[in-house]
Amino acid sequence: MNKRLTINVNSEIGKLRGVILHKPGHEVENMTPENAQRALYSDILNLTVVNEEYKQFEDVLNHVTDVYYVKDLLCDLLQEDAIRKDLVNDILTAERAPQYRDELLDMTPQNLCNTLIEGLPLKDNSLTNYLSKEKFALQPLHNFFFTRDASVSIWNNVLISKMANKVRERETHIMNSIFNHSFSARVVNSAKGITPNYCMNIEGGDVLIASDNVLVIGIGKRTSTTGVDNLISQLTASKDRTWHVIVQELPDSPESFIHLDMAFTFLDEDRCMVYEPLILKRNKYQTIHIKIDPDGSKKIETVENLVSALNSIDFDLKPLYCGGRKNSWIMEREQWHSGANFFAFAPGKVIGYARNSYTMEELSNDGFEILSAEKVISSSQYPTDYKKCMVALEGSELARGGGGARCMSMPVLRDPL
Repeated sequence: MNKRLTINVNSEIGKLRGVILHKPGHEVENMTPENAQRALYSDILNLTVVNEEYKQFEDVLNHVTDVYYVKDLLCDLLQEDAIRKDLVNDILTAERAPQYRDELLDMTPQNLCNTLIEGLPLKDNSLTNYLSKEKFALQPLHNFFFTRDASVSIWNNVLISKMANKVRERETHIMNSIFNHSFSARVVNSAKGITPNYCMNIEGGDVLIASDNVLVIGIGKRTSTTGVDNLISQLTASKDRTWHVIVQELPDSPESFIHLDMAFTFLDEDRCMVYEPLILKRNKYQTIHIKIDPDGSKKIETVENLVSALNSIDFDLKPLYCGGRKNSWIMEREQWHSGANFFAFAPGKVIGYARNSYTMEELSNDGFEILSAEKVISSSQYPTDYKKCMVALEGSELARGGGGARCMSMPVLRDPL
């Protein structure tokens, strides 16, 4: 890549100008019921159906923005001998597998790219390997199509995540290399210099950019308090403004609360989607407002809820309810299938799953036009014709992977609001 691409993301809803995606590939198929739990899945996915549904998602985004693919970016980088050696060394050091260095470096850039993502099969060249229950010497990256998690565009910075699970660590090495060599941005690596056992975890699904001085962050199984403290120290050191970080505690179970964006997302300048029982109702999970003044002093206090905290600092958000407002069981069902997980490609224009019918009804009642993804792709419906709209994706199989449209997209450039 000759020209470095610009990074600038100052909100969750500004008009999208660039996004990174990763098409699910053989790494999704390289999973069995036996290893699914280690791969952070509760079930195995049908790759054929996943690909059909994912194509809808990427085709919609190709209609509204520039799309960059992880494999294209990575394969381009691997043409450079020094970059290839550095990346392979970083990965093999982290995974304690230096014996595969020569084998990987002897591969063509395309084969190496595929191997780093789809896994390196274990050869039956020793008794130990022959009797091993492992199929791979380097495990496939089953979760990489959730590109949101391994890195985060925050203003004109990129935060490389510190993943909570070892099985996803290689994703961060790949994204670190991509952002250091293909994009123009300050890259902050959360894991750099950290003792391996120190729990300074942070993942992109927990980090929402509310404005140019306000972050909303979830803490739970994937993002730790120390991870948030580290992010604050790295990104709010500028003395030119007051910073606000709103922190929301998340339940450890069920697994649908893996990240904050499974319970809260921004839809428009004055609308957000919430899972009401967690975000608005009284419960044991705290919402904490951290204010950092230009002199570096902090004020930390517990507040009523996430929406009221944002509204207290000059937002004007009206919450819409995942699963509607009538039945708590329906709310639970639709939250489980990413009913709160929306991705905005412009203010008031979002992508989500069609399967969450009560959530779509909630949006429709608030003035969002429901558009078919297929009709948007075929240009028989145009998002630009509507002030507010939801593009409805097929998601019977994708949703079973545990994420929605926001999880599968990593924005790198948005227009300022």
